[in-house]
Amino acid sequence: MELIPYLLTQTKLNRAECEAIDNAFTRKTFAKGTILTQPDNHHQNVYFIEKGLLRAFYNLDGKDITHYFFNESNFLVSFESVFFNRPHPYGKQALEKTDLRIIPYSKLDELCNCIPAFRDYRLQVSLQVVSMLSDKILALQFQSTEQRYKNLLDKFPGILQRAPLGHIASYLGITQQTLSVIRAGK
Repeated sequence: MELIPYLLTQTKLNRAECEAIDNAFTRKTFAKGTILTQPDNHHQNVYFIEKGLLRAFYNLDGKDITHYFFNESNFLVSFESVFFNRPHPYGKQALEKTDLRIIPYSKLDELCNCIPAFRDYRLQVSLQVVSMLSDKILALQFQSTEQRYKNLLDKFPGILQRAPLGHIASYLGITQQTLSVIRAGK
């Protein structure tokens, strides 16, 4: 979904506020496989996915590990870089052709200071990210692999057609072989 129609489903904005937000975000399309940022970056942009699929990933002992998937109508920000001035551990990669709206966080902050409803929505998005990370930690600690797989399919319908199985397996914290066994049992 495009940025402004999406925001209008989430908060009340007038025409001038919509125009200010729309003009502040640039549009950019990334080809499948494009690395937007590498892990351990100081990137301070905020992304909104209008179309496509991104993954956040990190490298551990030479292995590429998928931390999370982000599909349409999601915002992404490098919290560590923006709020703590330290390297953000996750890179970002387009897993399919992806249309993004992009804004530097400092410019987003200026918009939020001028548009109270947008500021309030920014807080809501931040809390959703905290909840998402909490859910992932709980899943890794207390759910079986099969439960985590089912939750992934519920949260990201069509993910099996959109993301490579190796990325899905690493997101779930399992090997590709184990993923194949789980899929065969479904």
